[in-house]
Amino acid sequence: MVRDIALGMTITIGMVLIAPVATAQQKLHVSYNTPATHTTYTQQHIVDVGDIPGHQARLFEIRRTYGTDAPVINGQKLKEQWTRGMSDYIDNNGPAIIYNVWVLENGEKFFVRTSLVAQSGGDGKLTNMTSGVITGGTGSFARMRGIISSHGPSEPTAGINANQTDIDYWME
Repeated sequence: MVRDIALGMTITIGMVLIAPVATAQQKLHVSYNTPATHTTYTQQHIVDVGDIPGHQARLFEIRRTYGTDAPVINGQKLKEQWTRGMSDYIDNNGPAIIYNVWVLENGEKFFVRTSLVAQSGGDGKLTNMTSGVITGGTGSFARMRGIISSHGPSEPTAGINANQTDIDYWME
C-alpha cells in the first residue's frame, strides 16, 4: 500500500513537471497583412490640447475586414477586427493605448490590449508600432493567451491605415 501511494505521488509529480513543457509546445504563430483597402476609420474625435502647436488628443475606432483568404487562428478564419483607442500625439508623434476585439467566422472573439508608438515624417503620414497581450476571449477562445505585435503606415486625417500583424498564442 505504501508502495502504491509512493508510485501515485511519483506519477503526479512527474505530470506536474511535464505539464508546463507540454503547454509550451502548444504555442502557435500567425502572421498576416491587412491592407488599407480592408481598413476603415469608423469614428475619430480630435481635440487640440492647446498647450503647444500640433498637440492633439484623439479617440478613434477602426474596423478591419477579412475575406476568403483570411488568416486562420485556432482553426477559425478571422472575420473582422475592431480597434478602439486613445492617442496623445504632437505632430503625429507619440503614444496611444488601444483595445482590440478580433471576431472569428463562428462569432467567437478574443481581446487584446496594446500600446502604440507613432512616428511621423512631418507630412501627415506616420508609422505605428504596437505591442500587446491577449487577455482572453469567448467560447473556445476564453483561455487564449499570448502576445501580438504590429506595424504599418497610416494617415489618420486621410482615413488610411494598414498593418502587418504577428500573433503568438496558446490556450491555457
